[in-house]
Amino acid sequence: ALALGRAARQGGVERFVQISTNNVYGTGRGRPLVEEDESRPGGHMWGAYPASKIEAERGLLAMEGLDVRIARLPFVYGEGDPHLENAMAWAPRWAPQQRLHMAHHADVGQALTRLLYTPGIAGRIYNVGDDAPVTTVELYQLSGMEVPAALYDNTDPDPWHNIVDTRRIRRELGFRPIYPSVWTARDAGAL
Repeated sequence: ALALGRAARQGGVERFVQISTNNVYGTGRGRPLVEEDESRPGGHMWGAYPASKIEAERGLLAMEGLDVRIARLPFVYGEGDPHLENAMAWAPRWAPQQRLHMAHHADVGQALTRLLYTPGIAGRIYNVGDDAPVTTVELYQLSGMEVPAALYDNTDPDPWHNIVDTRRIRRELGFRPIYPSVWTARDAGAL
């Protein structure tokens, strides 16, 4: 990301949109995460991926002469994407009420377009997400799978983990999800 940012700056690129992840927040705060929250490494989703993303964010934002904008994405899914199916490999370890914040491909595209073309937002970070994070039980239902009885023995160490506040992108960029929930996407045939 940093090499690309340097090359973009040298090539005269005026705006640079970095795609990041809501995993950069790390451990939770007991509430939805906002863009001003510092990264707190740790938690059950921390690893090389979020560590490298937060390092890229910081490095790009520190570059002079490049208008950087950052989109922090949640779990992304959409037409033909195997992410929902792949999530079922992790689901047996989650608590039944644990939530997963999501965004459909169409909404990610909409958000990135707004970040790219909106003037005057250099250095801004935006959380992207739909309106209705799904629970583990709902993931099983979406997949047409029976919820295993053992799932109900699992506990959720942080009910706000990776749940983000999307008010900034709504207020500043006019973002409204095309698919406010994965259920809406399913009903529209957009999975």
